[in-house]
Amino acid sequence: MVTPFPGGIGISGLRVYDWPTVDGVCGGSPHVHLTCAECYCVIGGEGRVQTLTRRGFAETPLRAGTVAWFTPGTIHRLVNDDDLRIVVVMQNSGLPEAGDAVFTFPPEVLADPVHYATAAALAEPGHAYADSSSSARRRRDLAVEGFLQLRRRVEAGDSAALDEFYGAALALKRESLDDWEQRWRAGALAATRLTGEHLDSLRDGDIGHLDEADIHVVRAEEPQRYGMCGRLDVHDPAAGRSPHD
Repeated sequence: MVTPFPGGIGISGLRVYDWPTVDGVCGGSPHVHLTCAECYCVIGGEGRVQTLTRRGFAETPLRAGTVAWFTPGTIHRLVNDDDLRIVVVMQNSGLPEAGDAVFTFPPEVLADPVHYATAAALAEPGHAYADSSSSARRRRDLAVEGFLQLRRRVEAGDSAALDEFYGAALALKRESLDDWEQRWRAGALAATRLTGEHLDSLRDGDIGHLDEADIHVVRAEEPQRYGMCGRLDVHDPAAGRSPHD
């Protein structure tokens, strides 16, 4: 039986890309999540997260000990100033890395689903992460190009800029919404309902669920993957086990 992470979340270890791009900044691929919040727990190094929202452009410093999170619709770009390393906590069983992400590619790419899919894909899925570095870098650079265009429009007071981007993002992901709902129902919603069942049992003096107490351990998958913002240590609870097994 698979024991999910607490609360139906997902986690990954992230070492943010140190590749420079057109504006001289090192870091990851700007993108947005349409239905999930995401949290950064910084464990080492220094950097920043640049964000675009209705409030405009912002830049938040990141250093060891910082915990920062953002809600759906926050366009974000990680900047690596010095070996930035993060544990990422994600809603809905890791859905931000399993579909709920749209890169900030230029508008002509966002408007064409085939062009978008080609630009978003790594060249050699399933291979060791070193094999995909060039395509990950090209993808990042294209997302930065679109992000900088979008930032200029937002900072110039163009109220339509975010509406157009969000609309294009929804059009790209609309057919995935049913799959996302199933992931939510099996993860976060199921975890919430289980807590309710436990509370009802305890009120009735029933402690039977405590007989199932155990510890579960999962190691990062190998090899590391190239992700949206850096090299990922992916933790899959399906691969976890109890030390007593």
